Amino acid sequence: MRYITPRKRAEGRGAAHSGTEHHWSMTVSAVGLAFLVPVWLYILGSTLGQPREVVLETFARPFPAILTALVLVVGMRHFAMGATGMIEDYARGTSRKMLIIFAISLSWVVAATGLFALARIAL
Repeated sequence: MRYITPRKRAEGRGAAHSGTEHHWSMTVSAVGLAFLVPVWLYILGSTLGQPREVVLETFARPFPAILTALVLVVGMRHFAMGATGMIEDYARGTSRKMLIIFAISLSWVVAATGLFALARIAL
């Protein structure tokens, strides 16, 4: 009979058995955001202080609209994964479950609201 200790069984896998995938997706989204956000901030910064018509005209063009949508979706997904990881580390029991549901719901609401506003501008 082969005896494996609990430590040996868990080594390299983590408690949830998905630590590598979580880390990889957080890294990929962080690198994506590192490229997307500066370009988006440049576009957003160029519209600051402009009249409403200029801002609407800017975000009605395809590149700024698509870039804004990508920043919203990727940013909120990154937020949801990071907040979930933080909550899993520091909360226990029912409050943990409720906080995770709240964080994920908040990210979906923010992304949906932003995409709706963007669609109203672009269409």
